[in-house]
Amino acid sequence: MATVALACQFCTTLNEVDISHYADRPKCQECERPFLLDRPVKVHEEHFDKTVLESDVPVIVDFYADWCGPCVMMAPLLDEVAKDGAGKILVVKVNTDASPAVSKRYGVKSIPFFARFENGEVVKTAVGAVSREDMYELAQVPADEESPVAGDSPNT
Repeated sequence: MATVALACQFCTTLNEVDISHYADRPKCQECERPFLLDRPVKVHEEHFDKTVLESDVPVIVDFYADWCGPCVMMAPLLDEVAKDGAGKILVVKVNTDASPAVSKRYGVKSIPFFARFENGEVVKTAVGAVSREDMYELAQVPADEESPVAGDSPNT
């Protein structure tokens, strides 16, 4: 079973979710709203350790800020990686302005900052607006050649 602790985005209840069943749209135990695991999930500072460090699956963390142009530019690529890796990896977003202690703990000085966590440890990082190829290498999931990123030519 590929479980991860996720806080519901609606009622904040912490749930144990088996992400291998992402297509079944697992629901919050409290409010019964679905977890959408084929897209990045926002994680707040108070749940970071439980969600990321205690995850049974690899986690890609996007440290970002809403005001950051390159962060906004990378969002469609993160969406694509989350979709292609659904059920195998978890892609999360951590707002550096709202979660300064987590950002400091991992030495985030420039954003966007991407980190791959496995078994509670950072195993690889990337900083800045990275290429599609580099992001997929970080995620270690095969790219769906049918889903180009916004702005990419479908003929490339």
